[in-house]
Amino acid sequence: MSQLIPNTTPLRTFGSHERTVNAVAVFPDMRRMVTGSWDKTLRLWDLETGVVFKMMEGHSSEVAALAVSRDGQIIASADGVGEIIAWYGETGESLTKPIKAHSKHIYSVDFSPDGTVLATGSWDGMTKFWCTKTWQMQGDPIECLAYCIQYSPSGELLAIATFHNIQIYNPRHEGTHRNVSLAWTPDGTRLLSGGDRNDPTIREWDPLTWQQVGHLQWEGHTTDINAIAIDPTGTLVASSSHDKQVRLWRLSDRQNIGVFEHSSSVHTVTFSVDGAHILSGGGDSKISEWEVPKG
Repeated sequence: MSQLIPNTTPLRTFGSHERTVNAVAVFPDMRRMVTGSWDKTLRLWDLETGVVFKMMEGHSSEVAALAVSRDGQIIASADGVGEIIAWYGETGESLTKPIKAHSKHIYSVDFSPDGTVLATGSWDGMTKFWCTKTWQMQGDPIECLAYCIQYSPSGELLAIATFHNIQIYNPRHEGTHRNVSLAWTPDGTRLLSGGDRNDPTIREWDPLTWQQVGHLQWEGHTTDINAIAIDPTGTLVASSSHDKQVRLWRLSDRQNIGVFEHSSSVHTVTFSVDGAHILSGGGDSKISEWEVPKG
């Protein structure tokens, strides 16, 4: 095989920054790009003419990462001291003042495909999520030292590159709240997860693909789902919650077919060996036994 000869002559170059260029993104309209540099600035370029029409200042440290929302309306940039700034995509004017998002260098940022969330990954060991309407952090951060974060095209998954591995999350699920409980179906083909008070739903997962099964979660509880149990036949699911309830679900169609009320929060739940009864316990210091409805 013949050796490839490196091409050392670019079609053109864009020169304006005074130090290393760390980040670049092209707008969806393909007419503009934005760049970020160690010189603490961003620059907005006309790709046809190669002219900078806006130098964007506001960072107190090197610009380490940037992203453009899918509709081109917002630019987000991040720097070496953990601050992010949002900018109007059309004009390059600042949309926010510097926001102290992390305690250390931010390595990567990315918008969700719908533009409603900005994810930020930092040397401080956290990946955080920011509402692009209020620019307040939403949900709970993911604890991992992120060098690169990337939403999938559908927005259903977020990939995070760390020192040691690549971690895949469902940002609508893991990224915005904690998983409190888990249960495998007896045949191991499905995993059920229960959320906290920010998303008190049950979700069903395919362990071969780690995709959620169906687009609907099981709704009914109003706060943390502390435990999930599946009956021996793999057809019924019981869940217990801080909302003082045990709920019984049919796995095949995710329908809630029974509710059992405690006087206090319910921390644990299980089925009897024959599947005919549910046993649950919690803050009332009792174990309660319930008959599973017939049919």
